[in-house]
Amino acid sequence: MDFLNNITTQLTDNFGPLGPLLAVGLLGLALMVAVLPMLLQKKPEPFDKLKALRREIETASTAKKGASLRHNEKADKLQKFASFLEPQDEEAMSASRLKMMRAGYKQKNAVRTFHFAQMTLGVGLLVLGLLYTLASKGDAEVSTQVMILSTLLPGGLGYYFPMYWVNSRVQKRQAEIVSGFPDALDLMLVCVEAGQSLDQSINRIAKESRASCPALAEEFDTVAQEVKAGKERVKVLKDMSERVGIADISSFCTTLVQSASFGTSMSDALRVYSAEMRDKRIMRAEEMANKLPTKLTLGTMLFTLPPLLIILIGPSIYGISKTVGGG
Repeated sequence: MDFLNNITTQLTDNFGPLGPLLAVGLLGLALMVAVLPMLLQKKPEPFDKLKALRREIETASTAKKGASLRHNEKADKLQKFASFLEPQDEEAMSASRLKMMRAGYKQKNAVRTFHFAQMTLGVGLLVLGLLYTLASKGDAEVSTQVMILSTLLPGGLGYYFPMYWVNSRVQKRQAEIVSGFPDALDLMLVCVEAGQSLDQSINRIAKESRASCPALAEEFDTVAQEVKAGKERVKVLKDMSERVGIADISSFCTTLVQSASFGTSMSDALRVYSAEMRDKRIMRAEEMANKLPTKLTLGTMLFTLPPLLIILIGPSIYGISKTVGGG
């Protein structure tokens, strides 16, 4: 209080009776000037955030494509080993390339790189297991069974790891496409009913779905690019259904082909099919919810039943043991 009284006295002596009031006004003006830029700062709009996110994703995809092209230039060194790293049977080669495409690896040398990874990891871990066995052997003799397990097991794991990785990528990519497909159908229905053609709708879906479902956007982008290149739309849609390997996508492509062949309304077909896809998504969610009680049964038995038995039977057992001990 003495400090405030001294300040008030000095202000009154220097600026008169209105000195304290003038000081308070100047302080308030300084605070307003300091806070005004924060108040006038415009908050970013949600659509601006989405546009910025889309630009970042497009930039990242462009950089990824450039990196993949550079990677292909380096990986072409394996071309001279193609006879050893690729299936010679045309049917097996087509099946391997289709599987790699379903996993998201669409480079020309994807099959060759896959078999190279299998051979490298298998042989490398086999040699490492053999060296580890010989190094840890010492003076003691190692049984044949232990040596076989310590050498063949790492080799087998290294050989089958790329196959496991590709299968997991296929399942993950297909699940991502299935989850984002109903929303893409709704957007396509809106675009078609707004007067856009099917090709324009596919281009719009490829752009709008890139942030939420990159795999589905990539597939629609491939369809759009193939149509622009002059390929027949029916052939493009059939290739898409075969490339994705999902029943819902195959039914969708069949619906579009039949609608174009018989001249029926595209919007009516999309409206019925999009409603069906929404119902199937709700059914899948209900199925997952209904599986939870069964999955929680084991955990409930392990973590709930033993403590309950201890609480209910524990005092009785303690009393009986005390009675028997006292007797």
